[in-house]
Amino acid sequence: MIHLKTLNKKQLADFVSSGDFKKYDFLPITEHRAKSHINNPKAGDEQTLLILAFDDDQLAGYIGCFPDNFKINDEVFNYAWLSTLYLSDQFRGKRIAQALLNKAFEEYRGNIAITEFTKEAESLYNKIGVFQYIEPKRGKRYYFRSDMENIIPSKKPKTQPLEPFLSFADALVNSFISVKNSRTKKPEFRFEILDTIDTESTAFISQFHNNRNADEMKWFIENPWVLEGKTKEKNYLFSSFSEVFKYFWVKIYDENNTLATASLLLLRDGHLKVSYLFTESALEQFVDFLSYFIAKEKVKTLTCYQTDLNKKLKTAKGFPKLHERNIERRYMFHKQLIQNLPENFDPNFQDGDGDCVMT
Repeated sequence: MIHLKTLNKKQLADFVSSGDFKKYDFLPITEHRAKSHINNPKAGDEQTLLILAFDDDQLAGYIGCFPDNFKINDEVFNYAWLSTLYLSDQFRGKRIAQALLNKAFEEYRGNIAITEFTKEAESLYNKIGVFQYIEPKRGKRYYFRSDMENIIPSKKPKTQPLEPFLSFADALVNSFISVKNSRTKKPEFRFEILDTIDTESTAFISQFHNNRNADEMKWFIENPWVLEGKTKEKNYLFSSFSEVFKYFWVKIYDENNTLATASLLLLRDGHLKVSYLFTESALEQFVDFLSYFIAKEKVKTLTCYQTDLNKKLKTAKGFPKLHERNIERRYMFHKQLIQNLPENFDPNFQDGDGDCVMT
């Protein structure tokens, strides 16, 4: 007999503190991710954060909900992102995934959004017929170091026997890159790299229209879904640990010593994202800073959907890319959500909006 259980902030806190979340064959959430959900300033006390599906007493699957909101004409419009959806192979064929999705739709009255979905999940969302694509974000992925050992065999499995040779070639190329990058000079203009958002930055970014304010950004910096470490949660199928997972709050000043640009960067195991960017300048200084930061932190790739920044990087001299390619981030909104929003509504998403900044 299939039955569902919904958990709000208090219920999720009790579920984790009691240790009950560990008693199943797989974890429906990690302790630190649960803490983050509970502390989400955009989540109401009664909003559902996690839905569990049971077949009798056995946990069969779960779906995570990540509350968010838009400010529309000074009014708050609440909705949620689907952040996880998992169904154990043991229970496939019983329409449990559909039951979990229907419950999430019911809890949020259809005000549901999704992004960064897998091909398998996308196929399911299209099959049930309640979602509609909105305008995607188009961006770039820049590559700064050689990674033939992983890239080539993943695309051409027959080349796997060549991995030792490819590894040697990577080491050789990257040694030259390291020598070249060691000559990268620190920018002469004033900048600061902080581990949180300070008072000056809070006042600065309040001037910009954005889906998250400073306090909300502080929340996920202080309550990450991914912790640094080599340990892995073997029974949890989503992101929980990485060897490197760091947020950097960057402040850049103009010639008058006035804050001109602020940005939140996320670095995960050599892969960099520009999660949020606020600027009143022409971006030249930020591009120079990025070149320095990429060399200093030995960044492998940069994923960026910041349109103006990508335009500037296209013509920037000294930007240390080896290669670039076009990428696209697609979004799906429940049809009810689209109906509930103003006509031709522009969500004005930055790279970190949704749960993208969390992983």
